[in-house]
Amino acid sequence: MKNPNTVVTWVDARDRLPRSGTPVAAAITGRYPPDSVPESDTALGEEFWLVRPMYFTTLHWSEDGAEHRESFVDSDGIVRLPYGLTCAETVTHWAELPTLPGGTTHVVLGKDAWGARPIT
Repeated sequence: MKNPNTVVTWVDARDRLPRSGTPVAAAITGRYPPDSVPESDTALGEEFWLVRPMYFTTLHWSEDGAEHRESFVDSDGIVRLPYGLTCAETVTHWAELPTLPGGTTHVVLGKDAWGARPIT
C-alpha cells in the first residue's frame, strides 16, 4: 500500500475562494449562544472553531428559497459565508480534500461510492 499520509494546504478565504462545486474541508468560526447568566465577560458567548466537509458554490438556493452567492454549503444544507461577510458562522480557511489513500481520487459521490467509478 502506498503511504496514506498527505499534506493539506489551507487557504485564507479572504485571499482566494475555490472553484464552484469543489468539495472542501472548511474551517469555521463562530460563537456559542451566551449562557443564561448575564455576566459581562460571557455576554457574547464562547468562541469556537470547527472543521467540516463542505462544497463551495457561486450560487445556492436554500430550501426556503433564499439565494446565496459565493458560499460554502454542508451536507445538512447549512450555508456559511467566507470570513468578513455577515454570517453567524463564517469560513475562515478552506482546503481541497486530500486524495483517498493509495490513489488520486478526492471524492466519490452517490452510487459511485459503492464501487462503480470514482470521481476525480
